[in-house]
Amino acid sequence: MTETAIDYEESPREGEITIHDAADFEGMRKAGRVAASALDMLTEHVTPGVTTGALDDLVREFVFDHGAIPATVGYRGYRHSSCISLNHVICHGIPGPKALKNGDIMNIDVTVIVDGWHGDTSRMYYAGEPKVKARRLIDATYDAMMAGIESVKPGATLRDIGHAIQTLAEGQGFSVVRDFCGHGLGRVFHAPPNIVHYAQFKDSFGGVHRASNTVLRQGMFFTIEPMINNGRPDVKLLKDGWTAVSRDKSLSAQFEHSIGVTETGFEIFTKSPKGLDQPPYA
Repeated sequence: MTETAIDYEESPREGEITIHDAADFEGMRKAGRVAASALDMLTEHVTPGVTTGALDDLVREFVFDHGAIPATVGYRGYRHSSCISLNHVICHGIPGPKALKNGDIMNIDVTVIVDGWHGDTSRMYYAGEPKVKARRLIDATYDAMMAGIESVKPGATLRDIGHAIQTLAEGQGFSVVRDFCGHGLGRVFHAPPNIVHYAQFKDSFGGVHRASNTVLRQGMFFTIEPMINNGRPDVKLLKDGWTAVSRDKSLSAQFEHSIGVTETGFEIFTKSPKGLDQPPYA
């Protein structure tokens, strides 16, 4: 689940970011595997005619059957086991009775708790056959996430992650959502640092906002989860207090992995056990 981006240039104070040990990495591997396996399970069920509520039911049953807990149930009053964000919904779409139509695209975001550890991940899916522009957006969003991940290593900075994502997405004609970000996690669902998905941008008043230059250290855990729009990056929050949509109703896409900083680079905790990390899912 995505965090709200605030204090763009503020670096966390010393001691706010938890540094984890080898045993903690093992805990995150177990949680990440369950979350990723839940998304694997959904690949055959995302079809025209199925409701988003039915998909959420499948997630809840799978998570409990695998000895885990859906982290989103009860979180700040949220009542579902996943977030399902259709078409122009950027994030935090609420599952319900809406049936999928041919060509719909969606992000499905699942967070589980296994032995106290949080595995947080999301992928894009499409029902039936998507339009070319939708497929292109999805591919670019996955590539942007991976560019950000591949920049992770001790000594790099949070701004390096944002720069890699922003450069790839904007280079293909898309925009990066600024209102939401990735986050630290582990035994806590949302923790420092915020992981914004840009290096810098200029707001409508001419002010320049820059990502933090916090230096990455071995043992940091966080999510990288860029939201990329086919139109402008501007966001509108609906009256339910959760659903965030693109203000110009352009298509939006998102992918998310939970990762740890290793001695030489990174480890992805939420890779698909079946190799189904991006559509189309054979």
